[in-house]
Amino acid sequence: MQKRKATIPVLLLLPFSLVYRMIVGLRNILFDWEVLPVTEFQLPVISVGNITVGGTGKTPHVEYLVELLKDEFSVATLSRGYKRKTGHFLIADQESTAAEIGDEPRQLKQKYPGGLTVAVDKKRVNGVRKLLKQKDSLDVIVLDDAYQHRYINAGKSILLINYNRLITEDFMLPAGRLREPASARKRANIILITKSPERIKPIEMRNIVKKMKLGLHQHLYFTTIGYGKLKPVFPIDTPADENYFRQKKAPVILLSGIADPRALRKYARSISTDLHELVYRDHHNYTLKDIQSLTRLFQSLNNPGTLVLTTEKDAMRLQALEIHPELKNSMYYIPIHVKFLNNDTEEFNKLILNYVRSNKRDNILHKKRDTAAS
Repeated sequence: MQKRKATIPVLLLLPFSLVYRMIVGLRNILFDWEVLPVTEFQLPVISVGNITVGGTGKTPHVEYLVELLKDEFSVATLSRGYKRKTGHFLIADQESTAAEIGDEPRQLKQKYPGGLTVAVDKKRVNGVRKLLKQKDSLDVIVLDDAYQHRYINAGKSILLINYNRLITEDFMLPAGRLREPASARKRANIILITKSPERIKPIEMRNIVKKMKLGLHQHLYFTTIGYGKLKPVFPIDTPADENYFRQKKAPVILLSGIADPRALRKYARSISTDLHELVYRDHHNYTLKDIQSLTRLFQSLNNPGTLVLTTEKDAMRLQALEIHPELKNSMYYIPIHVKFLNNDTEEFNKLILNYVRSNKRDNILHKKRDTAAS
């Protein structure tokens, strides 16, 4: 865990953080007093998000929920489609690009081509209404990155907090990375401490729970990130695997545009100690100039066994670019997935499934009453 230190630059920014905090506080008061409109929908709505700037692992947690729900329910995800070049409501298909819908929605659609409705809309209320109009059979909607989007009253609100940067030990923007005060955690039904060490000590868990000061309505769980098998960014007839690159002892080029590349860097070092990095800002849109830089670095290493390692989210953006065949064949991403610690998987799953099942029944009864009345 890292505690944000009150360095001189931080202290200089604190007055601006105070102003920002007052603005956010006023906004929340307007929602609490129902001055700003809040919409509640009949079908189950699950909100997933954070109150920090990036790095909490929203996408793998949304994927976890989709995987949990998809076999029993008709599921849709809705996000704003961060950094897409369109702004209106869209339902993704297999041909949708990251530029049209955003990298994270494209990742979801590529992973679940038939069993998941993936939609984007910068106005979430409008997005839910259009989903309900176009997909009458929906059972549940998962709102991606919507914890601060208070215009919708979600039935279950899940707050993600990075273990490495607890919100109780950080400052508001711009001195820190908080978009809301740490007290905003009180709105959450479920708090997930993400990116936790697999061997976290029980006493450390208890200390974090104590810091969170949970309400009676709240549940807290610890999750960590697990890794899948390397996959090629572009189709290859005979893709290599992790052991192949380890045996080659060849260089690894780490290519990433994510908020927190530390875990990816650690994984890359487990493959090779000869590590080179090209690191960009979160959701970076790769350009021809970036690919030229990557190509020059790749050629300078002069090793055909060089691995270009990236994330699944980055792969969604890279796939739209023209890249030299030799370089393309060396580009792989590492899929990640969520694992619950402390044997809490079953408890969390039951909490979500019971919520959706009970509210699905209520929604069906509501529809029947509406039909009978008409």
